[in-house]
Amino acid sequence: MEEIFQRLADQLYEKNPSLSIDEARTWVELLWEDFEVTRAKAGHEYQGKQLTEQIVTQWINHYGAKLHEFSANNPKYKDMLTRKRPLN
Repeated sequence: MEEIFQRLADQLYEKNPSLSIDEARTWVELLWEDFEVTRAKAGHEYQGKQLTEQIVTQWINHYGAKLHEFSANNPKYKDMLTRKRPLN
């Protein structure tokens, strides 16, 4: 999983230079979790990490360049991103 998250974070970072690599990684983890939780709540069977990776990749390609704008307008994500930032 670590390799998948890092690869997706690198893709997002390339799409959106407004994000740090740590913020890109946090976004990947949030998107991943959101997709899996939403799908489970809807009663769908787990289809494996390949499907989740495919969906997160699509979201990165479609929305990645503007994700930093979304977090500014959405307190839930803004708070999560702020909390997950490293303390350096």
